[in-house]
Amino acid sequence: MRVLLACPSDVERGYLLKALSESLNSIEVVDDVGYALTIAEPEPFDCVILCVPSPDSYDALVGHIDRLARLSYTPSIIAMLTRANRDERVRLLRAGADVCFVQPWSMLEIQERMLVLQRTAPSWARQRSGTVQLDPLTRELVEAPQRVLLTHREYLLLECLLYDADAPVMRERLIRYAWPEKESVEPASVNLVVSRLRHKLQSHGLRARIETVNRLGYRLHTG
Repeated sequence: MRVLLACPSDVERGYLLKALSESLNSIEVVDDVGYALTIAEPEPFDCVILCVPSPDSYDALVGHIDRLARLSYTPSIIAMLTRANRDERVRLLRAGADVCFVQPWSMLEIQERMLVLQRTAPSWARQRSGTVQLDPLTRELVEAPQRVLLTHREYLLLECLLYDADAPVMRERLIRYAWPEKESVEPASVNLVVSRLRHKLQSHGLRARIETVNRLGYRLHTG
């Protein structure tokens, strides 16, 4: 799942980034909730998480959520609040938030809610193409009746390819998606993960295959 995390607090941002990254998510991080709109408008995300430490910021948050809810690709929107009463939460939900969490947060509940939102959102179809889909609960590639266990990096790279199945995906985009925590990634690292994925697809007799697109990147054929 591609997630945009906007959180002004260094401590909370680091905690959330670590927890979300461990759960097979590709995370883009910003420290300003307003700037999240600039990031989200040109490039699609499955989920946008907005952390707001002070109730004084809720008026601005309503406007941000309203604009995010109007994006054409309809990301799931999660508001994470330090404290909020019932009326404040209802106001955010009416603006377009899918769910509001109030401290103390439970990462288990947050991650489970994200999976529910993913399964019910239109973007869920982007993790399935033809006979191929990804199972985020088990970290497996599924091409019935076969299920193939993937590493963290393999899962993210394949998920990125699935978003545009049967179309070329630039190498730079794959790097940003599958290595979001890295400032620089050698092309050899991408080649190695692709090579491992090709071996797994072939050894399990799957119809899906990854093709190299000269001077551009890779394309996933789903059969």
